[in-house]
Amino acid sequence: MSLSYKWLGFVGLLGFVVSVGCSATSGTGTFGNVGGGGAGGEGNSGQGNSGNDGSGGDGGSFIPPTDGGGGGPIDDCSDEAKLVYVLSDANELYSFDPPAKLFTKIGNLNCNTGLSPNSMAVDRNAVAWVNYVDSFDSQGVIFKVSTKDASCDAAPTVQLVSGWARIGMGFSKDADGMGETLFVSGTSGTGIGKINAMNTLNPIAGFSPGAFTGQSAELTGTGDGRLYGYFTTTPVQMGQIDKATGAVTNPKEITGLQTPSAWAFSFWGGSFYLYAASGFQNSNVTKYDPVAGTIDNFYMTNVGFRIVGAGVSTCAPLIEPPPK
Repeated sequence: MSLSYKWLGFVGLLGFVVSVGCSATSGTGTFGNVGGGGAGGEGNSGQGNSGNDGSGGDGGSFIPPTDGGGGGPIDDCSDEAKLVYVLSDANELYSFDPPAKLFTKIGNLNCNTGLSPNSMAVDRNAVAWVNYVDSFDSQGVIFKVSTKDASCDAAPTVQLVSGWARIGMGFSKDADGMGETLFVSGTSGTGIGKINAMNTLNPIAGFSPGAFTGQSAELTGTGDGRLYGYFTTTPVQMGQIDKATGAVTNPKEITGLQTPSAWAFSFWGGSFYLYAASGFQNSNVTKYDPVAGTIDNFYMTNVGFRIVGAGVSTCAPLIEPPPK
């Protein structure tokens, strides 16, 4: 997701700059404290520079989803459906291998629209759903896009309504385990909604409690039915979202990460990946491991492009698979 260009212009006039913190520091949220670091990696486009070690901390109360294995709750998915995908503000689609720190370019989107790419989710068939929006947040659509070659459907699948043009989005497995639902978050304080079977948007509720009321969020879901939000609060926080009420539980402050101008969010293999860009700079990747209680703000730095969307299907592994 990204701020609207009208807002970015206003920010530029003020000379306002937000930046990612330079070190991992102790956390204050209920998920646990932070620490850890990682070596850099290099992708097909951009590279991850070397990470630094942070200070260790006590474990938190949050226990991530786990299936006791590496595949996911029901391993009926293609290998492509288990990958992370990211979208740049230049309409470039990449796959992302988190353990290898590798972005691989798939292609350039050429959807039939004059709107700008803003957010992305991926379903269990490895089809990307991409939100396009105008600079005034008055018009928005969702196109389906192939993750094989970045080709777009001829026409948008969803026509978004007022207040929901610019959205965060993520699929989450349904409670019955038989299907999945695309959840969306409006950036104009409209809270959480979902795309129904008729491909229209149903608002659900505003976010709560008060610290999250009126806030915007990028979303990521899991194969065991959970939904999480990356909230652009100050400081940045993430937490689990009740899909029926919009209530945010177990909020975690992502220390060292300031409010971004372009951001995205994905869960993969037991960890959360937060993609953030300041001003008009390229994105960095922060990794939050809730089991270890660590935040690595240097997981990858300056990946070479600005990420505005990240999608991972409910086929993605709930714990990190062993190396192949």
